[in-house]
Amino acid sequence: MAQKDKPWLFRTYAGHSTAAKSNALYRTNLAKGQTGLSVAFDLPTQTGYDSDHVLARGEVGKVGVPICHLGDMRALFEGIPLEQMNTSMTINATAPWLLSLYIAVAEEQGADIAALQGTVQNDLIKEYLSRGTYICPPKPSLAMITDVAAYTREHLPKWNPMNVCSYHLQEAGATPQQELAYALATAIAVLDDLKGKVPAESFPEMVGRISFFVNAGIRFVTEMCKMRAFTELWDEITRDRYGIAEEKYRRFRYGVQVNSLGLTEQQPENNVYRILLEMLAVTLSKNARARAVQLPAWNEALGLPRPWDQQWSLRMQQILAYETDLLEYGDLFDGNPVIAAKVEELKAGARDELRLLDDMGGAIAAIDYMKARLVESNAERLARIETNETVVVGVNRWQGGEDSPLTAGDGGIMVVDPAVEQDQITRLQAWRQARDEGAVQLALGALRDAARRGENVMPWSIAAAKAGATTGEWAGIMRQVHGEYRGPTGVSSSPSNRTEGLEEIRDAVDAVSARLGRRLKFVVGKPGLDGHSNGAEQIAFRARDCGMDITYEGIRLTPEQIVARAAEEDAHVIGLSILSGSHLPLIEDVMARIRAAGMVHVPVIVGGIIPDEDAARLRAMGVARVYTPKDFQLNTIMMDIVALVEPSVEAA
Repeated sequence: MAQKDKPWLFRTYAGHSTAAKSNALYRTNLAKGQTGLSVAFDLPTQTGYDSDHVLARGEVGKVGVPICHLGDMRALFEGIPLEQMNTSMTINATAPWLLSLYIAVAEEQGADIAALQGTVQNDLIKEYLSRGTYICPPKPSLAMITDVAAYTREHLPKWNPMNVCSYHLQEAGATPQQELAYALATAIAVLDDLKGKVPAESFPEMVGRISFFVNAGIRFVTEMCKMRAFTELWDEITRDRYGIAEEKYRRFRYGVQVNSLGLTEQQPENNVYRILLEMLAVTLSKNARARAVQLPAWNEALGLPRPWDQQWSLRMQQILAYETDLLEYGDLFDGNPVIAAKVEELKAGARDELRLLDDMGGAIAAIDYMKARLVESNAERLARIETNETVVVGVNRWQGGEDSPLTAGDGGIMVVDPAVEQDQITRLQAWRQARDEGAVQLALGALRDAARRGENVMPWSIAAAKAGATTGEWAGIMRQVHGEYRGPTGVSSSPSNRTEGLEEIRDAVDAVSARLGRRLKFVVGKPGLDGHSNGAEQIAFRARDCGMDITYEGIRLTPEQIVARAAEEDAHVIGLSILSGSHLPLIEDVMARIRAAGMVHVPVIVGGIIPDEDAARLRAMGVARVYTPKDFQLNTIMMDIVALVEPSVEAA
């Protein structure tokens, strides 16, 4: 019998409600054959707010687990020996803090800290470009990334201190060449900064500890070629730019989650096939095979997956690894001229983009440029779907079909109990009351002083974690020292030249604007902590090109700020986008403020991943239109806006 390669790590990206409930889920998944943990944190934890902060309202436990302090982290890993685990934590702005809590819990378990294995994502540049969970400006954020790397070199030699994440770049519309270039430019920025923080003799080893987290889309041949291009370009960069002689330190090590962007709300059962095909892109080619794979569940376009849904995705990996003969062979594509040509094409495009970024001063200096390019690329992607140039089965072709029995009964998703938020807040308040407040303030003061001196924040963060400080308090220190940051939106106020096919809408906007006596004013806002801004950006981008006067200030606004801006701008329409599942409490707050401001005449439209029953509740609150991912025809939405402002025959 042929000798089989060892399979990749099987992960499931998971975390919800509370640390205790997530712990139960992890232990169940490990018993089912999962071989690594992948922790999803909720948005307050990711953005550095405690669960009782005003901005955390409605967000607690929704898209991940809330971790406010050492007690929460202790509960998250209760009964799970961390010394034996390989744990991936998808955390960025607060990565130094969450790693500090993890280390503190491991020490309580009696673990050898040097034996800990895992990864913190710790990639802030992609947060500015696509995901939006940043806190501080780019330069101090980069310094915190390399602080973690330098600390792990000395104390956690098996830990991956930074996971360059191109996953969200593709979700934001990146072409394969852009995904390659922007991710590699991020890694270059990190390594350039890290060189000054570690001994020269240790630098090659640290290059070997940088890992990547990528996206695999439905064009699985192109995606497989992209992964081969990644491995070859990384080998080239580490050898030529950094002089890394040892081949093992030049190896491109990556984990993957296959594309969630392409999962459809319509005919969601089709997503099973999409996930399987996308997994093949990162497993078929041995020389570019992922080291860890986590698969979304078939129903993630509908809402939060249930344990059974996650089990189904895990079984998909296990069948490929253990039932097929894939792992018995060498690389299946070496010497294939078609594959080689595509890989060279992707590498050439990525090199051109990297040279351009280098001329701009590198990834940090080019953030505004990269953001604008991603918004443009995403607009082009959506336009191809709208015009049927790109076929999406069940969406723009073959829409008719049988009702899915998979969504019967509970609707096919798990719903987080609203009582979870108050439960988490109660335990947080009890934690604060029980701790030694003097010790906490002493530890936080020492952390503040160290950050101001430019010292590595990790030792001081670990001390604060052990003293009982909270996530919001740690992030508050970073905000005090470094300030906060508002990233670029990628949507300028000037229309693009992409107005072909928009003539009818532009005429309708001109007509209604003439009757209004001024240009139709559309204020687009993202209340709460949801940083998934792609939808809001594309609505603002298209509305601008249709001739509307748009205001879009980006993510993380309070309902109060949005309503105040709408009043200040004398808006004709307000558009709100929320994908985190917190739409009910946040929209309720917005609508109450609109009534209090005497603006009930201004229609409100809402977009997001919103179940039908929630959409009905939003309309009962006074929301004029509710859009979900199935409403992919942006031009239809634009005409709806015109009709809402002036519902006449001319505007309809």
